[in-house]
Amino acid sequence: QVQLVEAGGGVVQAGDSLRLSCAASGRTFSTYAMGWFRQTPGKEREFVAGIDWSGSSTDYTDSVKGRFTISRVNAKNTVYLQMNSLKPEDTAVYYCAVRMVGTIATRGKSYDYWGQGTQVTVSS
Repeated sequence: QVQLVEAGGGVVQAGDSLRLSCAASGRTFSTYAMGWFRQTPGKEREFVAGIDWSGSSTDYTDSVKGRFTISRVNAKNTVYLQMNSLKPEDTAVYYCAVRMVGTIATRGKSYDYWGQGTQVTVSS
């Protein structure tokens, strides 16, 4: 059974940094793309960042470019999201997801498995 477990969320002040991690289990994910999404109450889940199976290709939503970095360690079945210069508008529940294809997608429906989410709160 595929399981994704996020960690690293918390409450920080504007300008601070956080690193989220997502540990995958149930199969080997080294050939699959992975992504990070976020959601706030009343809004649809939003693509944040994606990484292809090899880690050589990444994609970001415009609002986080230059501040967030997605990476992965296939030997650990883990994907990370380094978030720097956090802003109050980054406050959300962050979800990691795996797509059973090697290339990145920005639509949530393109992903097959999801974690339970981790809360990130950025105060001004």
